[in-house]
Parts: sequence; structure tokens; C-alpha cells
Amino acid sequence: MTRYRRLGLTGDVMLGRKVNERQRRRDATAVWGDTLEQLRSFDALCINLECCLSGRGTRWTRTRRPFHFRADPDWAVRALEAAGVDYACLANNHVLDFEEPALRDTLDALDAAGIRHSGAGRTRSGALDPATVSLGELTVAVVAFTDNTPEYAADEDSPGTARVEIDVDDERTRRLVTESLDRARAADPDLIVASLHWGPNMVEGPPEPFREFGRWLVNRGVDLIHGHSAHVFHGVELYDGAPIIYDAGDFVDDYAVDRTLRNDRSFLFEVLVDSPEGNPRELRLEPIEIENCTVNRADDETADWSRERMRDLSAPFGTTFDRDGDALVTAVDGDASGEPSDGT
Repeated sequence: MTRYRRLGLTGDVMLGRKVNERQRRRDATAVWGDTLEQLRSFDALCINLECCLSGRGTRWTRTRRPFHFRADPDWAVRALEAAGVDYACLANNHVLDFEEPALRDTLDALDAAGIRHSGAGRTRSGALDPATVSLGELTVAVVAFTDNTPEYAADEDSPGTARVEIDVDDERTRRLVTESLDRARAADPDLIVASLHWGPNMVEGPPEPFREFGRWLVNRGVDLIHGHSAHVFHGVELYDGAPIIYDAGDFVDDYAVDRTLRNDRSFLFEVLVDSPEGNPRELRLEPIEIENCTVNRADDETADWSRERMRDLSAPFGTTFDRDGDALVTAVDGDASGEPSDGT
């Protein structure tokens, strides 16, 4: 008998700077606003953690870095636990903002809380290691990569990120991604997710190399792509049974708002996965809005804007949505094989 499991995905969760300051005067769960109950309801929840969790370290000054994001782990871990976060992507351009001690503290804090992570590690090999997450009776393996901030890349002896070029013809990229995916398949997962922190800020859609890279990952056995980095959501493509969320936008932060691109508006993404097959069958998008360092369900006017924008951005990929209450819903057809292929 087919059952369905619910996998939740968010865009960037940045708990540092003004968010961190505000938390000294409010409960740890306040960042989640009225989305908290829904976050807790998922069978598994995956985020991009856009900061380090530490009270140590000094600001990175080896190269120019205009922003440095660090959250107090005492409250931040409580917030992540309260929301039921199972996985945090660390392949991004802020995990080394307070240098190696803060990254090590982040890894230790997440490990102590039982929150799985990938995309950064104590060495390059550690950064390439996948995370495994339980989705009910299903096993999900998550690999993570970034093309941001070359100076944050891990090497054989030093901590950092799993950094690659978003280029299917780049030999080093193919080698590192293949190694990480081989490790993921060794866990015999039912679902493989790639969490990608890719591209520059405040752009409206993925360039063609990103589309090629996403499709290449699906051809290599990835079942779902969870993209982030731009701070604004992008359109969704459905390719060979795999949803490609090119950018999930932001979910919690203190950022200045661009009144045209609206980086304060996005969605809470939910993927319905069938069991025991482990295939994505439906993608659901609930409109959200960030205000005063808190995420809440979007009001009617904001939700209308976000739904229309998502429809417009997804149309070039051939993706259409139905309306279900406040949410956008699209069925995922096809069956990605989960077997590696050399196709692009």
C-alpha cells in the first residue's frame, strides 16, 4: 500500500546579527512566527543555515567580506530543535565568517543536537560526506555544494565548504560531485537530495549553466534539488521525475528589502514522497513573508503577489500550478531511476 511522507524545505535561515540581538528579548521559537506548527508537522525538515553557531572566533579579514553572520548557539539550537529541523546545509558563504573556530563550534553544536548536516567539514573529505535523514520509514541522503566564496573551500587538512564550479564540463567538479554521490548511494537511500548554494545575490532566475548542472545531477541519480543563495525565489522545473527548486529564497533574516525583487517574500516548500518507492509525487508551496526578524504566513495581498510571480518564473520551464487554499500545488510525473548516467 502506498503511503506518503512530507519533506519540508526552506530557503536561507540567517540567525545572526539583528536576529541574534532580538532573541535576547524573546523566546527562541519567535523567529518561526505562525509557521512553527507546520514546520513541526513535517516528517523531515531541511534548511540552509546561513550563519555560524558560535560565541568564538574573529571576523574573517583575509579577504574582503562585507557581512559576518554569527548566532549564539544556546538559543539558535533551541530554535532549530523546536522547529524540528532535521538537516542543515552548511555549503554556503557564511560558515567561515568567524574563521575556523566558529565553524568547528557549528559542527559540534549541530552534532550535539542530532541535526544532520553536509556541505562543510573539518576537511574536504568531511565536507563531501552526505547526511542521512529519516523520512518516516524512508532514508534520505543529502549532499551539498556551493560555488560561492572560493576562500572558504575546505582542503585536505583545513575546514571549509564543499566548493565546486557550476559547470558540468569542469573535471574537478565532476570528480568531487561524483565522489559525494557515490558515498550517498553507499547508504542505500530511498531519496537523494542535492542542496546547492549557488549563484549571486538578487538575480531573478538561473542562468543556463545552472539548468545544465541541475539536469546533470538528476541524470546522476539525484531525486530533488534544493537551491538557494539569491535571496529571492526562482521558478521550479520538473525534470525526469525530479523537482528542481532553483532558489527557495529567504526564510529568516534581518536583510534590507528590495521593493522590486521582494527578498522578504518566498514560500515554505513541501515535497510529498511516496513510500516505499521513495519518489517525489507532489510539490506544495505555502507563501510566507519575513518581517521584524520573524517569518509568518503571507497575508492575502502578499500571497497573491508571490503566487503570480512563481507562476511567471516557472512558466518558461513548462511548470504549471493549481491552487489549493493559499498554496500552489503541482504534480511531479515520471520516475527518476536513481541510477548514475553520463548524460547531461
